[in-house]
Amino acid sequence: MDLTKVLSISGKPGLFLMVGDAKNKIIIESLTDGKRYPAFSHDKISSLKEISIYTETDDLPLEDAFKNLFKALDGKPVDNPKKMPSDDLKALFEKAVPDYDKESVYVSNMKSVFTWYNILVEKNMIDLDEPTESGEEPESKEEKQDTPKED
Repeated sequence: MDLTKVLSISGKPGLFLMVGDAKNKIIIESLTDGKRYPAFSHDKISSLKEISIYTETDDLPLEDAFKNLFKALDGKPVDNPKKMPSDDLKALFEKAVPDYDKESVYVSNMKSVFTWYNILVEKNMIDLDEPTESGEEPESKEEKQDTPKED
């Protein structure tokens, strides 16, 4: 899953895909309704690739949290995270990020992560078969064996 072109824009709900750029703006497409808009340099734009979650040890990239959540929920979306009780949100978030920093990660952050996760699941943008950050191949891929060609 390549999150470099998937954007979150402060003040605008949902996620956006960067589809083009111009002199002082970029062209974004909403992942929820498919409409295209300009986003300007004064908008607070964050690529999901740049976002990480505070943990007790190192920060966890958001991409890895999405993959952990996808595995924990068997690829199913989270049921209405905006109306879920705080304790349920925290318990579910702990499945994805077991050692998250409980003082630095707020319930509102968790709601955003779950809302973004739901959008990505709906658009089939979470891919567990891609290499991880360390460059290792995931365990689910089988080794390809070279077979000699017959002449």
